[in-house]
Amino acid sequence: MTPPKHVNFRAKKLFGALGNIVDGAVAYIDLNGGGPTELHTHDHNHLFIVTEGEAKILLGDKEVIIHKDEAFLVEGRIPHSCWNNIDGVTKMIGITVK
Repeated sequence: MTPPKHVNFRAKKLFGALGNIVDGAVAYIDLNGGGPTELHTHDHNHLFIVTEGEAKILLGDKEVIIHKDEAFLVEGRIPHSCWNNIDGVTKMIGITVK
């Protein structure tokens, strides 16, 4: 979408209000990379935003694919891990949310 009073400008909303941001990081996940190797849980949530490539989130008994320019909130209480889902490098931003 192009916001009002903008020219040659495209935007895609990734998320709205989610809670309190604790920290954030950029991850570069190589071919066959990801982790942790066993599903884990914790008290906080992760907001993952893929900026290049594609990520596969193992989430309990299902898989969620996050494509480039998409975001997904992982609930920390659900067993999960995150993996590269392409033959190249996946680049993503991880934001810890309470």
